[in-house]
Amino acid sequence: MAPGKTTLLRALCGLMPLEEGRIRWRGADIAADPGAYHSDLAYVGHDNGLKGDLTALENLRFGIGLRRRVTAADCEAALAQVGLSGQHALPLRQLSAGQRRRVALARLPLMEAALWILDEPSSNLDTAGQAAMVELLARHLDFGGAAVIATHQALGLPSARLRSLTLQ
Repeated sequence: MAPGKTTLLRALCGLMPLEEGRIRWRGADIAADPGAYHSDLAYVGHDNGLKGDLTALENLRFGIGLRRRVTAADCEAALAQVGLSGQHALPLRQLSAGQRRRVALARLPLMEAALWILDEPSSNLDTAGQAAMVELLARHLDFGGAAVIATHQALGLPSARLRSLTLQ
């Protein structure tokens, strides 16, 4: 069986060894300085990487705090961008799957990463959540960011901004 999209994304993140070839970012092999590469990278996979006993706000402050200083106001603004203004104080386990996905997506702009790698980012999102995700992505691209996205759904971005790769 040939490797699939999740395997490709994990390899692009430097999470698994390559059988052959190299992955380059900003002209350099990512294996040469993984720390520098990872500081430029934000990843959202199938698992949101969130803690159910923490609130949405605590999840963002903790997760982003591993990378850089972030204030509660920054986190609240990020949650508002994904439509979760009133949900920041609830434990994550009390939120729906779509709301948890929105919290995971709210991390992206806070990470200040140039490259976003997203695996099915709109899974569990309703129409408003998908629109919020596309808005985050469009803003990231507008400011010079890049994204590699595995999805089965149309993103709603102008086709001039997209390049497709079909895995078989």
